[in-house]
Amino acid sequence: MKNAFAIVTLSALVSACAVAPQKQTPGEPGQPASSGLPPVTEVMAAAAVAEAAKPDEKLPAVPLTSDLFYKLTKAELDFRNGQWQSAYVSMMVLAQQTRDPRLARRSAEMALAAKQGSEALAAIRLWRELAPDSDEAVQYFLGFSVLGDDLAESEQVFAQRLQKAPAHARGLVMFQMQQYLLRAKDKAAAFALLERVLAPYGDTMESHLVLAQGALAADDKERSLREARRALELKPDSELAVLTMAQVLGDVDAVGQLFGGFLAKNPDAREVRAAYARLLVEQKRYDKARAQFEAILKEQPDNPATLYALGIISVQANDPKAAEQYLRRHVELVQKAGEGEQEGAQEGDASKGVMLLSQIAEERGDLDGAIAWLDKIDSVDPRMILTARLKRAHLTSKKGDLAGALKLLRDIAAVDPAEQAEVTQTEGQLLRDAGRGAEAYALLADAVKKFPDSPDLLYDFALAAEKQGKPDEMEAALRKVMEAVPDNHHAYNALGYSLAERGVRLDEAFTLIEKALSMAPGDPYIMDSMGWVQFRMGRLKDAEQTLRRAYALRNDAEIAVHLGEVLWQQGQRAEAQKLWREARAKDPKSDALRDTLARLNTSL
Repeated sequence: MKNAFAIVTLSALVSACAVAPQKQTPGEPGQPASSGLPPVTEVMAAAAVAEAAKPDEKLPAVPLTSDLFYKLTKAELDFRNGQWQSAYVSMMVLAQQTRDPRLARRSAEMALAAKQGSEALAAIRLWRELAPDSDEAVQYFLGFSVLGDDLAESEQVFAQRLQKAPAHARGLVMFQMQQYLLRAKDKAAAFALLERVLAPYGDTMESHLVLAQGALAADDKERSLREARRALELKPDSELAVLTMAQVLGDVDAVGQLFGGFLAKNPDAREVRAAYARLLVEQKRYDKARAQFEAILKEQPDNPATLYALGIISVQANDPKAAEQYLRRHVELVQKAGEGEQEGAQEGDASKGVMLLSQIAEERGDLDGAIAWLDKIDSVDPRMILTARLKRAHLTSKKGDLAGALKLLRDIAAVDPAEQAEVTQTEGQLLRDAGRGAEAYALLADAVKKFPDSPDLLYDFALAAEKQGKPDEMEAALRKVMEAVPDNHHAYNALGYSLAERGVRLDEAFTLIEKALSMAPGDPYIMDSMGWVQFRMGRLKDAEQTLRRAYALRNDAEIAVHLGEVLWQQGQRAEAQKLWREARAKDPKSDALRDTLARLNTSL
């Protein structure tokens, strides 16, 4: 059982079809909208004093009298002082008096910032009345009317927008309408609206795609399939149509056949190829996924996302050399793209690649190289500095310099309690790994009192307690973790493994590990625990199969030790010793290997 350094995996099958880009829609009630405009008083003042400038013919000519200026200024000051109601009422009254849509918009912004949905909608209605040609006012109105389930009021607006749109842009308007209606609480009513509004456009692929999405949202899969098929019939080479069909089908085997057949006829369909590659990754068919991403890379050799995907696949396929090449290029391109951008715009993407490159270097034994990659985090993504420093401490300790590692941790100026807990947790891990278990236990025992709301710290305390021969304390701590975080598979796995290792309550151990495995079915370390409890229960063949699967996924030293012991007990001693030699090569200081050889009274 291990709580390993996590490897980021690719996303699963595309969960929604791509739609054409649209303008920013308004936030939900209670979410302030960014106007992008100067304060309204400045707008009106500028209009009043700039006599030489040609006024906007769509805005009323409102002289900025001293009385109007006073009321506007007072409303803004009231709003800044937290008196949103008086500010909102004043601004609404002024909007009605002056017929200036900018004031109605400002009223809406005030209500949004105060999280007052009904008042915001009233202001948006007035804004739309005063600026009937404003597309932005219409978008705000549609967003709020749909959220309020006032679909009858929005239906006419949707129909008018479709009628006014030129034929080439009508599909975009349909997709925008779909995005609005996905927010409706009454999905059946929203779908009925779609049917009525789209009825005149039944000869377009886009109308059937939107109906397919609407039917899916309304939980009518049969209708959704029918609409998706019709869209594909109208335009067999449409990537959007085949992606929608994939979403509706759901079944991964059927989706794989759909994508494969489509790509055979449309080899240049990049979006479908990328979706197919993600599906293959989800199925752990890494060689086939790699071939698809490599085909995409040929067309776009400098695509950072594709390079990152290939790097991850190569890691999963135990091809660190290829992974390093792809990830190096990924980091280089992302950093180059980030030059001149605002901080955080591009740099965060590079940090994932840098951390993986550090992990690859560590796993091949190049600890200095791993640390060198971590040193780049400061310039790549400042948000990852703490993570990088904690990992650097681990690597420094792994080099044999525990004192230097502990100094690195104590030099971290963590202010946030969660960060302080994380630093303490790391210190406990280093002490435990260095064989100073009593110090680790004492440190973590004090820490869980200081940071009682940290499940991760409590988990590590449980491991330290077990090492100190305190299984009752370990179990109590793990039970608290399970209570605080019911889906923490590590806690279930750790307790189950501990029971199996001690040969007690094996049925309960099996149940705990089985639950952990249901939460993380592809985790090789939980598979290792399952194989070990099966071994303890005398189910040697089951144990062998489980441990072989685990070792195929992750050729870890401890898994090799366990698989070796299962084979040894079955009389396959030559293969067992071969595995133990592999384990020794990976981890010369392995406690599991040393204890196993001593217990079996054998040597390598």
